[in-house]
Formats: sequence, structure tokens, C-alpha cells
Amino acid sequence: MTSRSWPGLVDLQVNGYAGIDVNADDMTAQTVVDLTRVLWTQGVTTYLPTVITAPEEKIRHVLAAVAEARRHDPLVAHSIAGVHVEGPALNADDGPRGAHDPAHLRDPDIAELGRWQHAAEGLVRIVTLAPERDRALEYIRYAAAHGIRTSIGHCAPGPDQVREAVAAGATLSTHLGNGTHRTLPRHPNHIWAQLAADALTAMFIADGHHLPADALTAMIRAKGVDRSILTSDSAALAGAAPGLHRTPVGGDVLVGEDGRLSLPRSGLLAGSGRSLLGCVAWAIHNLPLREDEVVRMATANPARILGVAERAEAGGDRVDIEIDDDGIRISTVTVAGAVVHRS
Repeated sequence: MTSRSWPGLVDLQVNGYAGIDVNADDMTAQTVVDLTRVLWTQGVTTYLPTVITAPEEKIRHVLAAVAEARRHDPLVAHSIAGVHVEGPALNADDGPRGAHDPAHLRDPDIAELGRWQHAAEGLVRIVTLAPERDRALEYIRYAAAHGIRTSIGHCAPGPDQVREAVAAGATLSTHLGNGTHRTLPRHPNHIWAQLAADALTAMFIADGHHLPADALTAMIRAKGVDRSILTSDSAALAGAAPGLHRTPVGGDVLVGEDGRLSLPRSGLLAGSGRSLLGCVAWAIHNLPLREDEVVRMATANPARILGVAERAEAGGDRVDIEIDDDGIRISTVTVAGAVVHRS
């Protein structure tokens, strides 16, 4: 058994975990507090609760609940560095839209973004959108001018549309390689265009289901470790028993024996069944990368994107772990100088 001390994990896309759902109809500020505390047990010390496509009223409700949770607990406020809104300006085709409800997909709206920020008390940090939607470039320019990162995802743009989005100020790719049509032209296609764009940092889901090891290895090598981020995209069903479950995101979701979350009719993925710690463990075991490179993609790189690089440096948030043939076990988690979890 080998002991390690890592920086706290930083997850830019968390929909839920262990039965706790950011997007549940009855979610409250306590939901956010509970999610934060269970993520601490997984070594995640900074994260973005992720709000998905929904009517505007529901999105604003979730954003307000996150803001309320941060007001009442300084450690929760420290761990929640903002909010990621995934949608609703996504491609409506089956495949690109993933598990997002097509009834609520719509074009990007700058006025709506302003209402989100008001409800969130300025916490919206990342918005995922399809750059081929009407008025997307105007929206990207506005967001960039107001300190909000836009991320290309759940989309099917042409390569020129990717380049136009980057020129307008897009800086991220959301779970690159997923959220698109099952079959793409060999070349050109938008995945190649995003990999080739040095201005885009790519988020990847390393859960063993979203991308096979060889594809993820090639994408990280193309993008470079410093422009690659591991994220969980974890859902409330992460860790649930195998079988069919009813959820507010995607309706019926099948949990496979291997933890894969999918829509039973189409087989499309419905989020991830692993925490970021689980993704890091899978990547260390399955990718031809050094441990420090994998850890950097889940700590220093996303922390830099959020403007909190110091959290991944000496004296920042820490996770003490033990590694052996059976995997990774958390010993102690420290957030803002306070021990928040001890095994």
C-alpha cells in the first residue's frame, strides 16, 4: 500500500451523486449542502453544480438554491466555485442532445443569461451550448465580455462554425467526443476541429463508458495534457443498484451491472456513474499516462480555468489517499484548512 497527498479534486460538471440530484424538481439549498458533503468523501473539494436544460423558471430556482447554500456555510461556499449551465441552447437531434429534454431546447438568449446571473448572485461560470444555434456567436461574445466561459457541447457544428465560436470567445469543449451523432464524417468533422483549436481546453469523461481508452488517449495527446481536463458528469444514479430507475433527467435510466447509465430505448448515455475520484482511478489504471499527469487534469488544470489555481498548489486543499491493488482509498480531505472528511 502506498500513501499519497494530492491536491483536492476539481470537477467542472456535477449533476448529482449518490442519490442527490441538482436537477430534481424538489431540490433545495439543503440538497446542495448534502451534495457538497458527499463529494468531500470522494476527494472533490471544488466543483460546479451543473444545471441542465429545463424551463427558465426551474433553472433560476436551482441557481437561487445554490446561491442560498453558499450564503449559509463558508466551507460550502469555498467548494462551490460557481455553476455550470449545460443547455438549453443545444442541438435538438437525437444523439447531440443526449438525455436533454427536446421540449425545452431553445436558442441562446442574452436576456435570459442575465436573469440566470441575477438568480445565481453572479455564480454562472460556464455555459455549454451548440455553436450552430441561432445567435450563438452574439451570445458567446457577450458571455466572454462578462467573465462567463462558453463551452462547445451537445452539438453538430461544421468545422467553420467551431472556428467562428472560438474567434467569438468560446474557450472550452464539454465532454468532447460525446454529445454528438453516432456517426460522423471521417473528416472533416467538429471533433477534429475542436481538437485542433489551441484556444479550446477540452473536458473529457474518463469513466470507461463515454470514451474507450484508446480514443481518450489519442484525444489527450492531440490536445495536450495542459489543455485537457477530466470531469465526472456524475448523475444522481452514480453508485445506484443495477436496474431501471426513474429520474427527472432523461426519464427512465438503466443502470448497468458495470455502472453504465443509459437511456433504455436508444442506449444513449445519461451521465456518468462515477465520481471524479473514480474517473481518476480508471484513467490511472487504463491510460498510458503518468499518475501526476492524470491528477493534474483533475486538479490544477480545472482550478486554473476557474481562477483558483492556488487551491492545487502547496498549502491549498488536499486529499490524502492510499493506493493498492484494490484501488484508491481516501484517508483525509482538507478544505480551506479544515478537515472535512476522515476515513
